[in-house]
Amino acid sequence: MKVSIEINGTTVSEEVEDRTLLVHFVREQAGLTATNIGCDTTSCGACTVLLDGESVKSCTVLAAQADGHSVTTLEGLHGEDGDLHPVQRAFREEHGLQCGFCTPGMIMASVSLLDHNPKPTRQEVRAGLEGNLCRCTGYHNIVNAVMNASGQEVQR
Repeated sequence: MKVSIEINGTTVSEEVEDRTLLVHFVREQAGLTATNIGCDTTSCGACTVLLDGESVKSCTVLAAQADGHSVTTLEGLHGEDGDLHPVQRAFREEHGLQCGFCTPGMIMASVSLLDHNPKPTRQEVRAGLEGNLCRCTGYHNIVNAVMNASGQEVQR
């Protein structure tokens, strides 16, 4: 079947099998590899993207379901001048990453969280990111990064 998805502002049209997952379409057809494949069971969140502005785990969405819709990946967050998105900048400033495998998904989930709740509490950040796993950190710096991106005080 032919699928057309707007990814980061560019329409990508490709023939795919009916069972093709959005994560594979993004990585293989669009060539955007920041979206990671971590578990294929919706457990880790490494594949999180924005589908029509909503945070989704792209390993749970068929490419056919995204046909005619808009997807934003980590590669699409930067501004036209190449500057980092405020959430990306906050993750860098607060050392909200270690190995980096979960980082694209964490950042995309954080962007969605802040779009819905611009001034979350630390507990709301933890609850909002509970579907995204990091095996390296204790989440303290990740929560600080989201608080920083929201313009709020971070805990040292």
